[in-house]
Amino acid sequence: MSKQYVYAFDEVKDANTKEWIFKLGNKGAQLAEMTASGLPVPPGFTITTEACNQFYAGGKNWPPGLEAQVKEKLAALEKKMGKKLGGRENPLFLSVRSGSYVSMPGMMDTVLNLGMNDETVRVFAEKTGNERAAFDSYRRFITMFGDVVMGVKHALFEEILDKAKETKGVKFDTELDAADLKALIPKYKELVKKEAGKDFPQDAWEQLKMAIDAVFNSWNTPRAVSYRRINHLRNDAGTGVNVQAMVFGNMGETSGTGVSFTRNPATGEKEHYGEFLINAQGEDVVAGIRTPKPIDELKDVMPDVYEQLLKIYSTLEKHYKDLQDFEFTIENKKLYLLQTRNGKRTAQAAVKIAVDMQEEGLLSKEEAVLKVKPEQIDQLLHKQLDQVAIKEANVIARGINASPGAAVGKIVFTAEKAKELFDANPSEQLILVRTETSPEDIEGMNVAKGILTARGGATSHAAVVCRGMGKPCVAGAGDISINEKAGEMKAKAGLTFKEGDWISLDGGTGEVFQGQIPLVEPKLKGDFSTLMKWADSFRRLKVKTNADTPKDAKLALDFGAEGIGLTRTEHMFFEGDRIKAVREMILAENIEGRRKALEKLLPYQREDFAGLFEVMDGLPVIIRLLDPPLHEFLPKEDEEIEELAKEIGVSKEKLQETVDNLHEFNPMLGFRGCRLGVVYPEINEMQIKAIFEAALQVKKKGIKPIPEIEVPLVGNVREFLKIKDLVRGVARETGAEGKVPYKVGTMIEVPRAALTADEIAKEADFLSFGTNDLTQMTCGFSRDDAGKFLKHYTGQGIYERDPFQSIDQGGVGLLMKLCIEKARSVNPKIGIGICGEHGGEPKSVEFCHAIGLNDVSCSPYRVPIARLAAAQAAIKEKLSRGKAEAAKKEGKKPE
Repeated sequence: MSKQYVYAFDEVKDANTKEWIFKLGNKGAQLAEMTASGLPVPPGFTITTEACNQFYAGGKNWPPGLEAQVKEKLAALEKKMGKKLGGRENPLFLSVRSGSYVSMPGMMDTVLNLGMNDETVRVFAEKTGNERAAFDSYRRFITMFGDVVMGVKHALFEEILDKAKETKGVKFDTELDAADLKALIPKYKELVKKEAGKDFPQDAWEQLKMAIDAVFNSWNTPRAVSYRRINHLRNDAGTGVNVQAMVFGNMGETSGTGVSFTRNPATGEKEHYGEFLINAQGEDVVAGIRTPKPIDELKDVMPDVYEQLLKIYSTLEKHYKDLQDFEFTIENKKLYLLQTRNGKRTAQAAVKIAVDMQEEGLLSKEEAVLKVKPEQIDQLLHKQLDQVAIKEANVIARGINASPGAAVGKIVFTAEKAKELFDANPSEQLILVRTETSPEDIEGMNVAKGILTARGGATSHAAVVCRGMGKPCVAGAGDISINEKAGEMKAKAGLTFKEGDWISLDGGTGEVFQGQIPLVEPKLKGDFSTLMKWADSFRRLKVKTNADTPKDAKLALDFGAEGIGLTRTEHMFFEGDRIKAVREMILAENIEGRRKALEKLLPYQREDFAGLFEVMDGLPVIIRLLDPPLHEFLPKEDEEIEELAKEIGVSKEKLQETVDNLHEFNPMLGFRGCRLGVVYPEINEMQIKAIFEAALQVKKKGIKPIPEIEVPLVGNVREFLKIKDLVRGVARETGAEGKVPYKVGTMIEVPRAALTADEIAKEADFLSFGTNDLTQMTCGFSRDDAGKFLKHYTGQGIYERDPFQSIDQGGVGLLMKLCIEKARSVNPKIGIGICGEHGGEPKSVEFCHAIGLNDVSCSPYRVPIARLAAAQAAIKEKLSRGKAEAAKKEGKKPE
């Protein structure tokens, strides 16, 4: 018996589960779920994502049994509707849409009005008594099918349509009558024959097969692949294909189409948020071709439909317990839902919706915390336009505040140019300015700081994608006109802007300003504070920060850090006169010379550490001793070497000789970390002395310092013991012993350290994974060079994510687990953490929770992200444990 690849919407119950969402795709699962809930959904069927994967595995051929199953479900649909696909008496028309396990708005293909041909269009006109709607639907079908399935550029159809409007002297396609639209059909078909090299298909079954192929093929279009890469989505999931009976929103003034959200996806406010168009089809709204009307205006046009829509808002939210983004069509005053999905929202909206829904009784606190994606929190920490400077700024345009946030950048008119400029200079600040965006613009949108469009509304492609990306967007700014060929934008007061000119966007107000407006730090309070308080009550992991200055430490403390998990002391050496003393130390010919230079550094280091202790009063501060190789502190270019030689009074030849001697073929595996301290203990001695003197100094002020001294790059316990003995000796010499509570620990960066963690844990007070170095030594990747090929590895699925961005759980992660087991076998209470940016990456934080770490440490701006991720990890673990216990009671095997 063939595997089941096709399911009718009414065949699946309880479809809103992980299993069904992966099998049917999210769109297919929700169509089944809405059908089961009794909502007005046009009937249809879904081809599974597995069929898509088998399609690719079979060389882009349908798997055995699929065609028979599609025909079987189609026959059942025809019977239910009392219509026949391609029928000459009562034709059935279909929509064919994509849908993977996660919504990818606009990235894959859709075909509407399928089944239209020269015969069925006339029957449709006679049956409905609406010749205009019939030929409008047919010309739309040829356009969409020609573009999506046959590869004829959409713009070529638009040129023919624009010429027809120009000839008649009208602005909108709704102003063309039936005769005008009928006259377009032969021109469109002639275009298809010319561009595709074959006739437009008249056989409806052939149309359906070709459309299903096109949806399968759209899974691997460049834009879809880019979207998955940008959003860290699976490449092996495949897309479902949803085949659904058509309802027509272009039947005249009693019909229409729209997109609505159950709450405002930009702010989170509980308000009627959406747009509609009368006498239109769905793509008109999302493509931004016509600027739609706010949803509340539907009340004046069709009050009964509007009231029904408000009830659906409530029904959907109660059922899904989340913000819903749904599409609807009105055919002759009858409302139909075409799809629903969890709405993409800004971070501000995500937090407000989660907190409000908890207060409304829709969610528990745990569920509310799980509703906000940790990586979204980053958006809330971004700077905003300075409100004082705005008062003096020149507003050049106003549009729809489609996605909040601030962006300041240079104008660029194409996605390709934006990508080109960014690739040449990743620090380039760009604002992508388009008449309207399309899915092909995804790469340019990804590198731009913000998006400005002349057309489109709050549910247009630009708005939806920007909200998902957390980028500011001003859409439908009617004050601007764009001439892409001339490379210019005209705005208010006759102003003209060229590519490269600076503008500023406020996605929260919809305003566009001339020039560069200063940015200011955001203020976090209200709902954010409430959500984070809930999160902190659930998490087990402590969250610390990586900070080298009191300013960074204070910022992290404000974001909820519980100490410093990594202070990189080498960063302190590059400031002002310090670098000169460091270079003197490196160039010294004996220990006396080195000590003399180090004495100059001691006061600076003492001051640095005192500042950190004062900010972190009563919280632990992990200070890593000098780690990088010494050559990093010396110049490399001839001109710089000559200048330094003069400055410090040595010959150029002498300095060049030192530089050459310190050169290493593989410095990351060279003379660095604890190896420096073993060979030149006086370097570590100076730093340790500065730590203890600073601690004693601030203690006199009533501050409680808790220094934790970290030895870097240990691979052998005897290396660690050398430095530990040095710490103990300096503690006694400075008088800190017995007065200042301190610890001595090490980083686990070298695989040998992980493998011998039982030896090290007997001697160390704490361990901290340095996962950047541990990753490069475990995987054999140079983190400075791996970028050249890792993008190909992730693209081809060799690694799911770049292992320097998210912990390689199957390799590096196994080593971490082994290390923890060995360490705790001899020292059960030893504190083990992680530092480096993995400590602020949500998936890595969840893994750290799972393997039993005590804390994570990350940069200040990622502290809230780590706090939320740690809470979610704890909640998921609790839920999983609960399910397992329930399954055990019922005698079932746990999932």
